[in-house]
Amino acid sequence: MFTADISGGRSQYSGDPAVHRGVRGLDLDQIRRTIGSVEGVHQTTLRVGDDERSTLQVLARNGALLVITDPGPVSDVERLLDIWNIVSLHVQERADEAAPDYLRHARSTAGVRLQALSEIRDEYSAILDSILVPLRSGQLSDASARDAAIARSAAGLTRLHTMTGQARTVAEEPVARSFARLKEELWSAARYWHVELEFIEPPEGDHLVSDDIARGARAVVHRVILSRMESSEISRVRVQWDCDGTDLIVNVRDDGDGGTADADTLLQIAQQRVHALRGQISVNSTSGWGAELKVVLPLDPPPVLPSTAAIAGLRPREMQVANLLASGSRNRAIADELGISENTVKFHISRILHTLKADSRAEAIAALLAEQRA
Repeated sequence: MFTADISGGRSQYSGDPAVHRGVRGLDLDQIRRTIGSVEGVHQTTLRVGDDERSTLQVLARNGALLVITDPGPVSDVERLLDIWNIVSLHVQERADEAAPDYLRHARSTAGVRLQALSEIRDEYSAILDSILVPLRSGQLSDASARDAAIARSAAGLTRLHTMTGQARTVAEEPVARSFARLKEELWSAARYWHVELEFIEPPEGDHLVSDDIARGARAVVHRVILSRMESSEISRVRVQWDCDGTDLIVNVRDDGDGGTADADTLLQIAQQRVHALRGQISVNSTSGWGAELKVVLPLDPPPVLPSTAAIAGLRPREMQVANLLASGSRNRAIADELGISENTVKFHISRILHTLKADSRAEAIAALLAEQRA
């Protein structure tokens, strides 16, 4: 399956390991783009390593893709699509409603991913350039071999840049597309509300936002609007996004009574999530004139500290233990908080120390706190 999930990953596999090794995330994204945006079930073949495998490709209405290799006969395609729509929506909701720590982890992972892309690009460029230099020197007697090698090296560079662009496309999407997704999600529920929604489209442009920022911004807007539904004084909510290439700016304004209570409520709803994404939040609430929430989310991922790559590799449960560890909780308190045994906590902490290459609990806490401040 190819989708965002609560652990911050995009691809999940089950079954034949040869499929796991033979199909890249970029391959899955290309399939999804080829299929288009209309939900449905498609039956075709997929190259896995050196083999062509028959597949069912099931695209949910939220864009999640399920690829089943060697599916055999399917008697009820519509039921399969219905089930996948339910599952993919559940996965999306888990990610949207995840704790702020998830957003912080996803933001760190984005930084590691982009740094890795840059390092891979630089490394391969250096290698290919080093091949081109002697071949272009004219000291080789076999001109045809030299020309062929230059052509292959140039093709390799082109392929490398193409793959880098594809990888960035997987991790990012245009602001307008993300805003359109927000509108579609809110309109689907608006028929049950007494509040009128007004959307101010972001200005035209080719600004891209990363997965974690787009998802975090939509989650903040969702939670704010759902909270405002509880107020009978509110009849209209306006949602506006803007992007200047550096920040994603989110505004949500209502026509309620305003006042200090409204401001405190909005801050309580959104503050943790915004700070987890390294953003800034402000509320302007005037009695009799409603409340306005403004969120500014930086598009660039956080700087990658030496421990960032290791922290991004922690499993979800280990991240929970790590966050409690960084807050100063002892093993017994961590066990009680997570509903696990102290022995299990000790096991998780041992793995955290190993992953962070820390020699002591204090050293691991220092690395975790440095990551949270970054």
